[in-house]
Amino acid sequence: VQLQAFGGGLVQAGGSLRLSCTASGRTLSNYGMGWFRQAPGREHEFVAAINWSGVSTYYADSVKGRFTISVDNAKNTVYLQMTSLKPEDTAVYYCAAGSKWSTLRIAYDFWGQGTQVTVSS
Repeated sequence: VQLQAFGGGLVQAGGSLRLSCTASGRTLSNYGMGWFRQAPGREHEFVAAINWSGVSTYYADSVKGRFTISVDNAKNTVYLQMTSLKPEDTAVYYCAAGSKWSTLRIAYDFWGQGTQVTVSS
């Protein structure tokens, strides 16, 4: 499975961005999908996860109420809609796929290349 994440960019605080992660090489039905981020000098941080049916979602407390994860089965794509962005959301964002969704990096088998999100104050 190859994952390609895109949609990052520079945005002012309070703004919005939508990240996309498209999979190729295999359908992602029955996979769990997650988004993680890594800010400079910091460890990878779990952001959000979803099962491929879209029924179950889970968010880090730091993004709850501001970010929304969703899937489009027909497009084999998972999205991360980010609103009310804060400077502390600045990071490289990675999408990942695994046998089930999880907050743990080790649970994911496939990773996208990352897309930079920069939020200016």
